[in-house]
Amino acid sequence: MTVHVRPPEVVDLRSDTVTHPTAEMRAAMAAAPVGDDVFGDDPTVAKLEEMAAARMGKETAVFVPSGTMANLAAMLAHCGRGDEIILGAQNHTFLFEAGGTAALGGIHPHPIPNLPDGRLDLGDIESAVRADDPHFPPTRLVCLENSHNRCGGAVLDESYMASVRDVADKHSLAVHLDGARLFNAAAALGTSVAALAADADSVSFCLSKGLAAPVGSLVCGSDVFIQRARRARKMLGGGMRQAGVIAAAGIVALETMVDRLVEDHVNARRLAEGLAEMPGVRIDLDGVQTNIVIFGLEHDGVRPADFAARLRERDVWLLPIGGTQLRAVTHYQVTPDGVEKALEAARSILA
Repeated sequence: MTVHVRPPEVVDLRSDTVTHPTAEMRAAMAAAPVGDDVFGDDPTVAKLEEMAAARMGKETAVFVPSGTMANLAAMLAHCGRGDEIILGAQNHTFLFEAGGTAALGGIHPHPIPNLPDGRLDLGDIESAVRADDPHFPPTRLVCLENSHNRCGGAVLDESYMASVRDVADKHSLAVHLDGARLFNAAAALGTSVAALAADADSVSFCLSKGLAAPVGSLVCGSDVFIQRARRARKMLGGGMRQAGVIAAAGIVALETMVDRLVEDHVNARRLAEGLAEMPGVRIDLDGVQTNIVIFGLEHDGVRPADFAARLRERDVWLLPIGGTQLRAVTHYQVTPDGVEKALEAARSILA
């Protein structure tokens, strides 16, 4: 595998997973008290889990290495083999997590269309619930994503979450919220992550995206649910020993990186507005709500993949994501000057 070392002058817009830990995180990692987390005696992990549960308004939490494992552990805790989950056809869990729910959990996914703003139509959810019939897998769970990656960082508000809860309760279903970027959603809506997670039985969130920690996610829920999720984590190989050295960075992330997320949203808006003025670029500015900018490029002289390659030559990195679409994601290492550098490079290519 070719390793691409990012020079310091690069404006890296590929994802908010590319962030490097801050100096404060590195210092906390070096100084972290540790123990064996599988035995439950790592004090730094325990502190992080307590903080995460409090933030999300849940009883308790479990620390896992990745967002993919967080969602899979939650699915395994909610469902048995042969059960079915309803989720969006554009959800990260369905598209980008290697089919783990089916391959490892024997859980049947029932994808339904996402609306452009990331929501699932309530009628579509209700229509997807299976009748109690031996021909069908039992429907157990509805999975939502907030903010929604493939829908351009769109956010789900509290009213929508409450509406999904009503449908779920009507059919005795649980609700899991993939909140990998839930702090971005809360910042965009001017509310708390606990308010957005209140109607979900479980919620996962990522420390290594906008919050800039080097690794890790949390799954939050009731005590009984997290006991099952902790067992699933062990089965998946996620039981860690002296994990306080990475949990420490997560603590710093929750303490120092949440309030500044609005800066990333401002930078994303500036980037989107600048791109919208360029020939061949198609972008819905109303859909740019957080730190993700997805845009189409239909330019007579420049194909999307070539555009990304030529930007890279100018030290601006972003991702083609299929067809005519490209994605750029802002984060704490993308400054306003970096945004202007990216726009200047794009103008020079598309002029």
